[in-house]
Amino acid sequence: MMTIGQRGERIAARYLMQQGYRVLVRGWHGGGCEIDLIALDGDEVVFVEVKTRRNIAMGFPEQAVGTAKLRHIERGAQAWLLAHDPKTRWRVDVVSILYRDGTPHLTHFRGIGYA
Repeated sequence: MMTIGQRGERIAARYLMQQGYRVLVRGWHGGGCEIDLIALDGDEVVFVEVKTRRNIAMGFPEQAVGTAKLRHIERGAQAWLLAHDPKTRWRVDVVSILYRDGTPHLTHFRGIGYA
C-alpha cells in the first residue's frame, strides 16, 4: 500500500508530464539529500519538492518548505548537477497537494529557488 507521500509524488509526476516536463528521476538520493522528482522543463532541470497533506491541521503543504528545506534541496541539486552537467540551468519547484473530500487538489509553485 502506498503512503500519502508516495501517492502525492505519483500525482505530481503525472501532472508535470501533462505540462510537458520530462521526469528524469523519482526519489533521488545523493549529497546527503533526497529530491522527490528531477525533471526537464525545456532545457532547464527542475528539482521538485512534493508536499502532500490530508488536511490543513498542520498548515498548507507548501508551508513545510521553509528556508532550511530549500537550502537542503539546493544542496542536493548541486550534487546532482556536479555528477551530470554543472553548467545546466536549473530551478526548484514545489508541488503542493491537499486532499479535500478525498480528492487531491494540486498547486504548482515554480522557481522558489534558482542557481
